[in-house]
Amino acid sequence: MKKAAVGFRVHSGWTALVVLSVERNVPAILTRQRLQLVNTFSYKYRQPYHTAEKMRGQQAAEFVSQIRRQAETLACRSLRAVKIDLRKQGYQLECGGLLLASGRVLPELEKILQSHALIHTADGELFRDALRSACVRCGVKLRPVKERELLTQCAGFFSASAPELLRRVTQMGRSLGAPWSQDEKFATLACWLALTNL
Repeated sequence: MKKAAVGFRVHSGWTALVVLSVERNVPAILTRQRLQLVNTFSYKYRQPYHTAEKMRGQQAAEFVSQIRRQAETLACRSLRAVKIDLRKQGYQLECGGLLLASGRVLPELEKILQSHALIHTADGELFRDALRSACVRCGVKLRPVKERELLTQCAGFFSASAPELLRRVTQMGRSLGAPWSQDEKFATLACWLALTNL
């Protein structure tokens, strides 16, 4: 079976997901999805820490835990479906790239809910954590990379300038049509980097 990798760029309540394979040093996109990580795609669930800010103690903790479990379940279900579909096409999904934010370590819930900046960070981290857990459960080895370092790492690894890499990734997505935004492009670079570093 041919090897494939998945890449994720996370937002509140959803992630861009791109799967890529490389044959004879030529990368090709196998699938592209916008994966919803909450059952109900509304502000209440997409921004769980913002919602929990208006709750008290245990209720806030239970709500955040519920959304985390839900996100992991949805991510795992989708990842398994992608793996099955790829296997039918002769590909094995072995690894992936996950784009990270600043990597700031979060304090306990009570302190998070006292800081608007931490609330924003925590919302993103909740969904990244759900994807990490889903990948572990589905046997996909993740290679995390800080988003601000992605282009530098790729440029060094692929011996190409950042603008050249972005032009190439833009071209790869042309045949797929919209959406092919920075979300999909960066997810593509993350999984390309993961696949070449197997």
